[in-house]
Amino acid sequence: MKGFEKYKKSYFMPPVECYDWVKKDSIEKAPVWCSVDLRDGNQALIEPMSLEQKVEFFKMLVKIGFKEIEVGFPAASETEFNFLRTLIDRNLIPDDVTVQVLTQAREHIIRKTFEAVDGAPNAIVHVYNSTSVAQREQVFRKSKEEIKKIAVDGAKLLKELAAEVKGNIRFEYSPESFHGTEVDYAVEVCNAVLDVWQPTSDAKAIINIPSTVENAMPHVFASQIEYVSKNLKYRDNVVLSLHPHNDRGTGVATAELGVLAGADRLEGTLFGNGERTGNLDIVTTAMNLHSHGVDSELDFSNMQEIADTYERLTQMQVSMRQPYAGELVFTAFSGSHQDAISKGMAYREAGHDEYWTVPYLPIDPKDVGRTYDSDVIRINSQSGKGGVAYVLKQNFGIILPDKMREEVGYLMKGVSDHEHAELEPAEMLQIFRDNYRPKDKKFTISECHFKQEGEGIIATVTIAEGDKKTVVEAHGNGRLNAVSRAIRKHFDIVYHVAEYEEHSLSRNSSAEAICYVGITDENDNLTWGVGTNDDIIRASIEALVNAVNKFLK
Repeated sequence: MKGFEKYKKSYFMPPVECYDWVKKDSIEKAPVWCSVDLRDGNQALIEPMSLEQKVEFFKMLVKIGFKEIEVGFPAASETEFNFLRTLIDRNLIPDDVTVQVLTQAREHIIRKTFEAVDGAPNAIVHVYNSTSVAQREQVFRKSKEEIKKIAVDGAKLLKELAAEVKGNIRFEYSPESFHGTEVDYAVEVCNAVLDVWQPTSDAKAIINIPSTVENAMPHVFASQIEYVSKNLKYRDNVVLSLHPHNDRGTGVATAELGVLAGADRLEGTLFGNGERTGNLDIVTTAMNLHSHGVDSELDFSNMQEIADTYERLTQMQVSMRQPYAGELVFTAFSGSHQDAISKGMAYREAGHDEYWTVPYLPIDPKDVGRTYDSDVIRINSQSGKGGVAYVLKQNFGIILPDKMREEVGYLMKGVSDHEHAELEPAEMLQIFRDNYRPKDKKFTISECHFKQEGEGIIATVTIAEGDKKTVVEAHGNGRLNAVSRAIRKHFDIVYHVAEYEEHSLSRNSSAEAICYVGITDENDNLTWGVGTNDDIIRASIEALVNAVNKFLK
């Protein structure tokens, strides 16, 4: 592909090696989460949310468990300003939730921002200016010292105005376009801002490092963040925050490695919505922690409701393959995957493993409100016997005999392949019934009586063929054997009852029984029939009759 020649690496490595993060293999606790859905996410929508929609979204974020929520850029428009005032004036901000507002490091914008935030019980005023080489040279045409002065002057004004408004105000600073900024210079600017704020343990400052346009591999960003973390002044009183974007498709990796490298806090959005390719996907990042046994401190146990609300309010869509949240992310169509999941679930149900280790499922779908019955294994032409057996068992209590599974699997695959469609559980049940309990029969047994004779049983069997009924008597070593001999005698055929299994369709003592009978011909070809009845003898006879009817056809 032509055109690659015009590009070069546009990021800066730290002036010294920073690779301590490589020695860590996991994140041990959740970072501080800050949702920026209502600012960064909202500004990226084709049709931004209305005030009432933003209020509903805010309430959802609170319910999920976010303690810090960026609510807008109040100096940018009246809608943004009014939304923040609505939250404050309606007392919609819980005491343990901090709202965050964004402002450029420009005096009139900062002053307007403080008008909006006045009276908020807890607020973060987030000021930023761009520090990259490209922005310095092409946009602002200013020197490093001049750019640093913009940041320092903004920090001074924040401190001055915070003393004049009601509410607990904290400060945050971002060197925008960090990836294109010399790392040591970015730290120099951040430290100059911190010198103004003089953060303490009771009034910590936030230094936020944004990958405004993601242009470096995640391990590069991790090394940059480690350098920042090690060289910030007042480090114990600074919350090091990250705001990853997803231009390279590695926003989650950037965030995770950044936390390993020393970051304390992450800004992002639900499902990664944001400008261009989006922001950090907080759902994925939080659920990744969950899958490693770390409490994310966010509640996604009703993932579908969250996704539905998100789609309705933003008019965005959650992809079917979105990690943890997509419709198909826990679904196996492949036969080998289905077989492994089915066996893994059985292994777990038997109590063999304390921890979640089911093959192909990184987490228990129930954790996010999904069900095994309809979500995990779904049937199409790629499915196998294990998956088909699992769906029939989970949905209808039908436990197929091992020797029957392959035949039923091919039966379902054949129908799916012919129709070019996935099979719903109800469709599968109907196919199963039509094939193994067919209504169109050559004969039925309308009546059957037994009596004991010695060590055997004599069966008096009424065989009905249309309107014609014939009474046949036969001797066997059991009821089913005696009925089978009566059938063979009547039709003058040869077969053998080779397989027989039975079980209750539920754990209820009065539940219906289901029987599976397999008969073989002289060439050992196996034909199956199924019967159900409250009475196990009647169920077994029905199964035999259905098998023989298939055999006669």
